[in-house]
Amino acid sequence: MAAVKYLIPICGDDAAELSTEDGAAIDEAAQSWDAEMTRRGVLLDANRLRSASDAATLRVRDSDVLISDGPIAETKEQIAGYVLIDCADMDEAIALVSTHPLAELGAVEVRPLSTR
Repeated sequence: MAAVKYLIPICGDDAAELSTEDGAAIDEAAQSWDAEMTRRGVLLDANRLRSASDAATLRVRDSDVLISDGPIAETKEQIAGYVLIDCADMDEAIALVSTHPLAELGAVEVRPLSTR
């Protein structure tokens, strides 16, 4: 069975306040997770995103480019980062992502990339 790439958007509340100690502990746990997934050969990329308030959203309608400041959706949780992994199947991807420390703070989605 061929491996499948999965994009894992990690969502959290931009307004959530963490203490310096809690933030450092989460960063350390996430770096450890990344290192373990690298060791297993499944981590392709991972990174944080800047605040959703730094984003721009664009839509093209009738050849006009419409740009608005901020994220695509007005929601409490925004995409804070992502992980890109390469797994045998969805079951393996879910098992690995369920151990990510940020899954305990926000929401993570496990979405296969298109094979086109």
